[in-house]
Amino acid sequence: MNNTIHIKNMVCPRCISAVSQILVGLNIDYKAVKLGEVELVSMLNEFEKKSLQKKLQNAGFSLIDDRKSQLIEQMKNLVIEKIHYSNEKTELKWADIVTGELNLDYKYLSSLFSSVESITFEQYIINQKIERVKQLIVYDELTLSEIAFQLHYSSVAYLSNQFKKVTGMTPTQFKKSVDKNRKSLDEI
Repeated sequence: MNNTIHIKNMVCPRCISAVSQILVGLNIDYKAVKLGEVELVSMLNEFEKKSLQKKLQNAGFSLIDDRKSQLIEQMKNLVIEKIHYSNEKTELKWADIVTGELNLDYKYLSSLFSSVESITFEQYIINQKIERVKQLIVYDELTLSEIAFQLHYSSVAYLSNQFKKVTGMTPTQFKKSVDKNRKSLDEI
């Protein structure tokens, strides 16, 4: 018996905390909460499931019941986890990571993702990487070379080209536009 439920829109540690609080508030026992899923102690009855669904929706989440949507959400959460929250250095290709994690053929998963999300899985990965690059540029703690290395780009030039293709500006132009729009605390 599988006691795992899948939840849409869990994309950060605060989401994990929010879902955990909802579960505690509803007195639903769980073993673990991670991006996109909760491992429960026991299956939910219909009343618990409806109560949970309502509370999750109020917080911007939702239960995912169908298998294809669960797979897509798992793929998204895997990408978010690896790009935004993991410091492990891996030389594995995304196809190998996803196949290893979900135990399904990559071509099937990639095709499923594209058919439902209207973008390719590869483009989703690129978009997430560029969002992470933006975040790191704003933090202003790493050089562009260090960012390229951290996100497994083969070179700064490749990162810059991909950044410009996605955002329409270079990383340097982005940094200047962010700096221009930021106010110091004493100006607020």
